[in-house]
Amino acid sequence: MIFSRKILLWYGKNKRTLPWRQTKDPYRIWLSEIILQQTRVAQGLPYYSRFLERFPTVFDLADASEEQVLKLWQGLGYYSRARNLHATAKMVVKDYNGEFPDTYKGLLNLKGVGDYTASAIASISFDLPEPVVDGNVYRVLARYFGVELPINASEGIRYFKQLARKVMDPDRIRDYNQALMEFGAIQCTPKKPDCPGCPLNEGCVALQKNKVAELPQKLNKTKVRKRYFNYLVVVDGKNRTLLQQRRGKGIWQNLWEFPLLETQGHIHRDELERTYNKVVPIDGSPNIFEFNTESIVHKLSHQHLYTKFWILQTDSHLDKGIDLTTISDYPVPVLIADFIKTFKI
Repeated sequence: MIFSRKILLWYGKNKRTLPWRQTKDPYRIWLSEIILQQTRVAQGLPYYSRFLERFPTVFDLADASEEQVLKLWQGLGYYSRARNLHATAKMVVKDYNGEFPDTYKGLLNLKGVGDYTASAIASISFDLPEPVVDGNVYRVLARYFGVELPINASEGIRYFKQLARKVMDPDRIRDYNQALMEFGAIQCTPKKPDCPGCPLNEGCVALQKNKVAELPQKLNKTKVRKRYFNYLVVVDGKNRTLLQQRRGKGIWQNLWEFPLLETQGHIHRDELERTYNKVVPIDGSPNIFEFNTESIVHKLSHQHLYTKFWILQTDSHLDKGIDLTTISDYPVPVLIADFIKTFKI
């Protein structure tokens, strides 16, 4: 088909040199795909290199502690990916003797591996004719074929998967899938795509109908929730502080943070003075001051965190205190990591 031929010709001239394109090793392909979910290539590259240096095989990753994995992942966000990465490595070692399944259906049995990741590994590592459909592929197909079905609705997801299978080149599936994703990443971009220089412009329905900016379409996003975090950075006379590990299924599961007081809105110092004991019972009256007078707005997919760090200096001895010089060793959300870099006692 002319569509796939043009995509492959474009790829041969324009593809970026990326380390996971030099291998068929399913461990390395899987690692790159998990890291690059919801992450730009430029941001993901150093993480990919660090993970391979620290964990060169799936056995090394399986043997690591969750805390080691989370610390190495720190800054990438969506930490469930890291936990799934670790769980899958253990599963591959325990249930598959360290060998990744070599079928699409077998790959789907792995934790954290859905249709896209299974298709990517199956096609790139094992040359199986499975089409990949990620955000870049949705955009290219929606624009070129003028598809107005929402890409985040069940009907749209099914349709695009069928369309991707129909137009793929099964004989060169490894290159073709990577070519289509690359085309969406650097040619048919979300904003300001290079339509005049596009090899597909003559047949592009969106370009002909002046709908490039409108496609692909999505259903309305979930309403963003606002949350107000007050982190209590307690420091005693021996320069020790407190950290606690987040539990449950909420954001940042198993990461570490300072004691947290979540409120309904912004609070002032007088209110904090009345309520800090609910979170950190301290003998005596600590000296309290704001580290940041304006809230730091940390944006997650479905919630915005309005965050203040409060310093509580106390003469009381913290029985479970952690030396301030060691807090950077703990895996923490990037919001906490940024604070630790700037905090000087």
